[in-house]
Amino acid sequence: MSAAHETAEPILSVNNIEVIYDHVILVLKGVSLTVPRGGIVALLGANGAGKTTTLKAVSNLLRAERGDVTKGSIVFEGERVDAMSPADLVRRGCIQVMEGRHCFGHLTIEENLLTGAFTRRDGQGAIKRDMEMVYAYFPRLRQRMKSMAGYTSGGEQQMCAIGRALMSRPKMILLDEPSMGLAPQIVEEIFEIVKDLNAKEGVSFLLAEQNTNMALKYATYGYIMETGRIVMDGDAQSLRENEDVKEFYLGVSEGDRKSFREVKSYKRRKRWLA
Repeated sequence: MSAAHETAEPILSVNNIEVIYDHVILVLKGVSLTVPRGGIVALLGANGAGKTTTLKAVSNLLRAERGDVTKGSIVFEGERVDAMSPADLVRRGCIQVMEGRHCFGHLTIEENLLTGAFTRRDGQGAIKRDMEMVYAYFPRLRQRMKSMAGYTSGGEQQMCAIGRALMSRPKMILLDEPSMGLAPQIVEEIFEIVKDLNAKEGVSFLLAEQNTNMALKYATYGYIMETGRIVMDGDAQSLRENEDVKEFYLGVSEGDRKSFREVKSYKRRKRWLA
């Protein structure tokens, strides 16, 4: 862990958690990570590595899938939150944008955005101002505000899902696979908006992403997961330059590319876990 990341004030601390599904299936083993206030942290790894489970552990959505955090602790803004309801956590400023662009297809874009404000008690004027803020960040949504969300493009639905999360006035957004199934130029547009929200609105992000190259371009720090464990972490620049990461996650290698299942890979993983 870099000194800057270690000394920065954390908004989120995940401390050595274990997650079990159906009282028997061990999915996460000793996962620890921190997100500094105002930071963008990437959680990287292949499909099935445990990224989504980690986010759901933080947002307390595991119980809906018969999962439980059985060891460790999750602390948000200095308060332990692993026993809170998802709604209580949203009120405290931490919300998850689910994988797969979850929108209410039968509602308009504007109605979807308004559902994000359901926990708020600060009046219609404040909600209207935040709606304008969302439209300023996502001009496409303003153009489609009266369209049924189910008939908009994948990129517009992803923007709608992030915009709806913003309507809850979050301090932190857990963003799950924002690039999934989207064209590269749309992915870049969404990541640029994430960068702006972080810089201008002070929203912290923990994003789970298979697109390692894109995530490390925008994140300040990254954790790499494999089979339910953190196997490597570091600032984004050092991860981009790491030979193991370049070969197995960025698709760059010197000489013949090795299979992840080969001995070389096993030795590397053993070193990461040491």
